[in-house]
Amino acid sequence: MRVHEYAFRSLSGASMPLERWAGQPLLIVNTASECGYTRQYSKLQSLYEEYRPAGLIVIGVPCNDFGEQEPADETTIAQFCTTQYGVTFPVTEKQSVIGRNSHPLFIALREEFTSDILPNWNFYKYLFGREGDLLHHWPSNMEPDDPGFRHDIEKNLSSWSL
Repeated sequence: MRVHEYAFRSLSGASMPLERWAGQPLLIVNTASECGYTRQYSKLQSLYEEYRPAGLIVIGVPCNDFGEQEPADETTIAQFCTTQYGVTFPVTEKQSVIGRNSHPLFIALREEFTSDILPNWNFYKYLFGREGDLLHHWPSNMEPDDPGFRHDIEKNLSSWSL
């Protein structure tokens, strides 16, 4: 499974094929606006700003699967992300990441790596390399500014190219 084979729609409804970022690393995070981890939006934005020149793309995937903590529509989600956290990284339409109605990317993750790899809460993080392969994943409580998390991002920067 290669992440660049999948596509989403942006919060504005525009096509968002991940192949657009082929050759670049992707950090995909399932997000929610009413979660205890929602403050991670600002840390993800900082990470995006810092590592974007090296090619890292952060992609938020709003999800209402856990505790119904993303009840809003796409317009409200976009406004919240921009106003509250200054998010400029790409954010998709609201998706399901577990269960029968999961987005195809999350179905493929489950099929290749078993259901143990699926998020069990909001702000689960997946790092894909420039070839589209899964390099690492972290649970929700792994903060984007955690030294171990940043080390895992940084140790791969030299192998990434634009």
